Amino acid sequence: MTLEGLELVKSGKVREMYQTSEGILMVASDRISAFDVVLPTRIPDKGASLTGLSAYWFAQTQRIIPNHAITSNVDDFPPEAKQHEAELRGRAMLVRPAKVVPIECVARGYITGSGLKEYKAKGTVCGIRLPEGLRDSDQLPEPIFTPSTKADVGHDENISFEQACEIAGRQTMERLRDATLALYTFAAEKALEKGIIIADTKFEFGFDGDELLLIDEALTPDSSRFWPADEYEPGKSQPSFDKQYVRDWLDSTGWDHSPPGPGLPPDVVTQTRARYAEAYERVTGKPFSEWLA
Repeated sequence: MTLEGLELVKSGKVREMYQTSEGILMVASDRISAFDVVLPTRIPDKGASLTGLSAYWFAQTQRIIPNHAITSNVDDFPPEAKQHEAELRGRAMLVRPAKVVPIECVARGYITGSGLKEYKAKGTVCGIRLPEGLRDSDQLPEPIFTPSTKADVGHDENISFEQACEIAGRQTMERLRDATLALYTFAAEKALEKGIIIADTKFEFGFDGDELLLIDEALTPDSSRFWPADEYEPGKSQPSFDKQYVRDWLDSTGWDHSPPGPGLPPDVVTQTRARYAEAYERVTGKPFSEWLA
């Protein structure tokens, strides 16, 4: 997305960051990535779902840790951004700039995904020894903190806590671990009341001076695994509100996960869009159409 009059400072797989006179404008596109490859097909209103859910969770978790959000109301954006109201409404957030900690902070309450693969091979996840006999999607005895490297290009790599300390410093990593587990525990309990299991989620953090902030997105279908609680059945892969539906379809095509990725058929686009919208509605208790308006 090109926004006249705004300086593009970063473009990622899903988001663009623009410099404004009052902070950084973070814009979520409708791009979708899977296996670290941006697909050629877009999911309508996906960016609005991510922004709406992040705004909700930032408001809910401020008592646990401050975050970088200033406002997601386009009417409160600075003039140079407000002129792009039509493109930005619902999908943009004005945020405080922060120095990013180069670690993805992952909390896992259930065993699945890359954690399950390591567990089957070694009995561990990021070096943490887990009980024997766990099946796909089993709940863990307690949530665990499993950091990974943060890659702008290519794959993030799971690492141990000690390796993360070598990258970011032990004092910082202890703060990130405690904040990650506190955020996950709070959100998992709250989401379960809405009929959603948050199997795992990842957070990013940054510093504004000496203040540690939760940044980027928070507890969205892109950064988390959301499972419908009423369909939860451990021992197999779960139906989900997140990108797993797209990943499963991609795997069914025989794609080898190397770029470029294949285009998505219309029915997959429609069903994926519906999953993002339902995730927003279930979590917030509000119509997605209301957020879009």
